[in-house]
Amino acid sequence: MNGPVSARFPDGRLHLQHGPIDLLIEAFGKRDEVEAAYRQAWDRFQDILQMLVDELAMLRARVGPAYPLARGPVAKRMVAAVWPHRDVFITPMAAVAGAVAEEMLEAMCAGRRLRKAYVNNGGDIALWLGESEYFRAGVVENIAAPAIGASVPIHSYDAVRGIATSGWKGRSQSLGIADAVTVLARTASQADAAATLIANAVNVEHPAIRRMPACAVKEDSDLGHLPVTVEVGELPREVVRSALANGFAVARRMQAAGLIDAAYLALQGQALVVASPTLVGYGNESTGLRTPPPPTLSTWV
Repeated sequence: MNGPVSARFPDGRLHLQHGPIDLLIEAFGKRDEVEAAYRQAWDRFQDILQMLVDELAMLRARVGPAYPLARGPVAKRMVAAVWPHRDVFITPMAAVAGAVAEEMLEAMCAGRRLRKAYVNNGGDIALWLGESEYFRAGVVENIAAPAIGASVPIHSYDAVRGIATSGWKGRSQSLGIADAVTVLARTASQADAAATLIANAVNVEHPAIRRMPACAVKEDSDLGHLPVTVEVGELPREVVRSALANGFAVARRMQAAGLIDAAYLALQGQALVVASPTLVGYGNESTGLRTPPPPTLSTWV
C-alpha cells in the first residue's frame, strides 16, 4: 500500500489522499495560521489509515448490546456515532468517513487562530466556525453538471457541525434505493451514521430493483450477505412516494431523538425534507413530495 500524499490546488485548498481516504481541506484566516493548520493536518494524516486497519475486524462487526472497545481516536468516534442506532443492523464503518473528517479538523485547528475551516471526506464534511462566521451548505443537483440548486446557511451559533450524504449510487453500499440522503447533525460522524441508515430505509420491493449479497459485490464488505442495491430502474410515482415515506419516518424519529438536525431525501427527481428546527432560513418541514434532482453536498464560503 502506497503512503499518504499531499497536493495543493491553485486556489490554495489542501488535498490529502491515502488509500480510500480522500480529503479536501480548506482553512480561512491569516496566511501563516492557515499554513500552520495545513502542516498540522498533514502531520495528523500520517497514521490514520493504519490505525483503522489495526482495528478493522472490530469496526466491521455489527454493533451489539456490549459497547465496542475501540482503541484509536477515529475508531472511538465511529463507535460513539453508531451506538445510539444499535437496535438495527449497523457497524462502526457506517461512520468512518465522517469520523476521519472530524479527527482531521480537530488536529488542524488545534492552537490555531482561524476564522473557519472544513474537511470534506468524499462528501462527508466536518465544519469549524469562529465567532460570527458561517458556511453555506449547497445541494448540487446533478454531479455530472455541478450547480447549486438549494442551500442552507450554517452559522457559528448553530449546533450543526457535520454534513453527510449516503445513497445506493455513492461509494458505499446501501440496503436502500435512495439516490441520495443528505443529513445535517452536530458532528460529521453522527451525520454519516444517520445518513447511512436513512438511505437504507428509503426502500421498497419492486421488479425494477436489483440487489446482490454485499459480499458478492465487495468481498470484504462489512454488510456480509445482506442484499445491497446494485440497480434501480424507473419506478412508478407511487412507489417512489412509498420509499421516500419510509425513509422520512426514520429521519423524523432520529430528529425527535436529537440525533440529527435535518435531512433531505431524494429519489428519481422527487424529494422529502425533514427541516431543521434551529437553522435560520432552512424552511418549514415538508411532508409532501417536491421535484428537485438528487443532491450531493458541497460547501460554500
